[in-house]
Amino acid sequence: MIYIAALGAINALGNTLIEIKQNLANNYRASHCLVQRQEWLLDGQPTWLGKVSDDLPNIPKPLSLYSTRNNRLLYATYLQIQHEIEQIISQYGRKRVAIIMGTSTSGIHEGDLAVNHYLQTQNFPSSYSYNQQELGDPSCFLTALLGLKGPSYTISTACTSSAKAIISGKRLIESGLVDAAIVGGSDSLSRMPINGFNALESLSANPCMPFAEKRNGINIGEASALFLLTKHETSDIAILGIGESSDAYHISSPHPDGLGAQQAMQIALDEAKLNSNQIGYINLHGTATILNDLAESKAVYRLFNQSLPPCSSTKHLTGHTLGSAAATELAISYLLLTNKIYLPQQNFSISAFDPNLDKINIVTRDMILEYPVIMSNSFAFGGNNASLIIGRV
Repeated sequence: MIYIAALGAINALGNTLIEIKQNLANNYRASHCLVQRQEWLLDGQPTWLGKVSDDLPNIPKPLSLYSTRNNRLLYATYLQIQHEIEQIISQYGRKRVAIIMGTSTSGIHEGDLAVNHYLQTQNFPSSYSYNQQELGDPSCFLTALLGLKGPSYTISTACTSSAKAIISGKRLIESGLVDAAIVGGSDSLSRMPINGFNALESLSANPCMPFAEKRNGINIGEASALFLLTKHETSDIAILGIGESSDAYHISSPHPDGLGAQQAMQIALDEAKLNSNQIGYINLHGTATILNDLAESKAVYRLFNQSLPPCSSTKHLTGHTLGSAAATELAISYLLLTNKIYLPQQNFSISAFDPNLDKINIVTRDMILEYPVIMSNSFAFGGNNASLIIGRV
């Protein structure tokens, strides 16, 4: 059994776990927690974003070449669990603690700013380093910060990046290669993914509405979440099961029947040795795109059939945080397990539930978690699917 010894998180719901918990409790039935900004799209149109407040800690001066917004988000989450991490390093040693991060943007925002600066001045900013925009930079930053000598790498598989990081950390511990792992992900707002999704016609001009009939796309968000995993029983919350699949149906569209999604969920249930009626809540991937919500509803309905658990997407609260989405939503799942707050509700006040979707048990009223087991889904481009199950031991 792999236990969650500590958790830090930052996203549009709050800069600390306490803020996230309070706003999750206050906004469980909210239409959205997003802000509208005009400077991100190339065509000058406004767009809705899940933006973290700018009150972020600065990177320590000796590590200034790692100074990106992405790493500042990561540093903010690290500071929340610094004490627990230092205790683990003292207990196991620097060679026995791994770092595995997930990201899809890394410091590409700083790269974008540097190119614009170069075009105007023929020089790059003195604060810019090419390493900042490399995908491995988040793990390199944390490794340098902590002086660790164990396995350290970053995974970038779009929306499942941080799920893969969590899965990898779990497996490294189980294999005996390390005794603990710092896992999670970080993604910051940048023009490339925002305009990329806009080019795919997947970006909504309004706050996103997962599973609603008039849903028309995603809102991009930024976030970071870090989990400290250990093989010893440091808490009563553990990773019970993991599931992965790759249906490779299409470069950006999910399999229309959600076959890969269903397979990932089934593998997670099998590893956890759980039946479908033992899941208390599913945090759905729920991007609010036409195809994703359709495929996921089919997969959930087929797999859970008569024992459909309460389920909802929380992307209207945080935005779609891309490479950090899985870790962000697992952090929300952790808070639902450890606090008596209502399950996040889907808002259908503007548009009703889409009648073309399979009739899954979407949360639309006050509900408390009945069974202390939660499944969290993440489905990425290329049919790269992951499902995580955490629960009380």
